[in-house]
Amino acid sequence: MGISYETHMIVRPIQNHETKTWLLNKHYAKRMPSISYAFGLYENEWLVGVCTFGYPPNYNYNEGKCVFDNYKCLTLELNRLVVNDGLPKNSLSQFVSKSLKFLPKPSCVVSYADPNNGHHGYIYQATNWLYTGVSTPKHKYILEDGTEFDIRRGLDTKAKVVDKIKIESTHRYLFFNGSKSIVRKMKKHLKFDVHKYPKGKNTNYDSSGYVETQSAFNF
Repeated sequence: MGISYETHMIVRPIQNHETKTWLLNKHYAKRMPSISYAFGLYENEWLVGVCTFGYPPNYNYNEGKCVFDNYKCLTLELNRLVVNDGLPKNSLSQFVSKSLKFLPKPSCVVSYADPNNGHHGYIYQATNWLYTGVSTPKHKYILEDGTEFDIRRGLDTKAKVVDKIKIESTHRYLFFNGSKSIVRKMKKHLKFDVHKYPKGKNTNYDSSGYVETQSAFNF
């Protein structure tokens, strides 16, 4: 049974393989992350968006070590979010909010907004996440064949690195998923300071790639 926030809009868990064409063709990152939980946004029983969560690749996030002082908690990363254009107003923020309700509790969810791709985290701001500043400095690397890559994509080539350029750090957001008393405890043990939300011109998470719309019955 899914969670509905409009008569024709439903959020429900989906299988990992159902996210593949969306994430490889439509999300700007164009690569598959590690997925532990996946959710679909359905409009009139047709899949119109996906949201995925996985364990953060940084081992320091295990049990919240990178987030909390003297407090252990399941920590997940919201690592992909993409929907079709032209959906009703607030569909994206409602999709995130409803997806979070399916996750285990208590849990801490981390996500990053990359200003290098025109993202400042307005979806997380709209759904009351905590903004905890920027991540560690990042660089992109220029190869001798003229292509670029960053460390998250890995180096799948023998081409020589000829330049290293510092890029903007990503914005880090946290969401505490649990009862009011648990959330208060999480905030008490939080390692990071909480800052005012960043602002800037945003671009779409949708890379405009084609995805054949899927019926809820096409499993």
